Amino acid sequence: MDTTPWHVLHVLSNHEKRVAQHLIVRSVEHYLPIYTERVRWTDRTVVAERPLFSGYVFVRSSLQTRFLIISTPGVLHLLGDGDKDTVSSEELDKIREGLSRGMPLRPHPEIAVGTRVRVRNGIFAGAVGVVTDLRHQCKVIISLAAIQQSFSLEVEIDDLEILAKPAFRPALSQLPAYA
Repeated sequence: MDTTPWHVLHVLSNHEKRVAQHLIVRSVEHYLPIYTERVRWTDRTVVAERPLFSGYVFVRSSLQTRFLIISTPGVLHLLGDGDKDTVSSEELDKIREGLSRGMPLRPHPEIAVGTRVRVRNGIFAGAVGVVTDLRHQCKVIISLAAIQQSFSLEVEIDDLEILAKPAFRPALSQLPAYA
């Protein structure tokens, strides 16, 4: 199994599949994680294939093919310099295996423990807090400055607006595994 890290291509939004087709023609090793979901249109329900990471395609190649890659139609730029900003083979293998097993992997806003957020919906709409736990719902600590007391609130992640991201971004392999 190849352990060479993958580079990240930033591509035009909604052009991920087209870029992947061009990379096939150019014989460039690439990976575009795709998930399927049922989408309700006005007249019917269809199964749509969508990229797990909108606007990104992963490539693994030598320095000699770099120009071939960045000149591909739809590619905006290659992220990082050299080995910086690469994704490990182990991380992408986990994603590939999860998708192949039918696990419900879906795009998710980047919310990590320590992220400052504002609640968008419900009776706590407008409340500002810090994410302390990520499970089926997101646990947020809300503080009342006047009395220097706090309480925790569990909300759906979609009901949060990110205000400030934490300085530390853990790699996929460093995230806790929750059932």
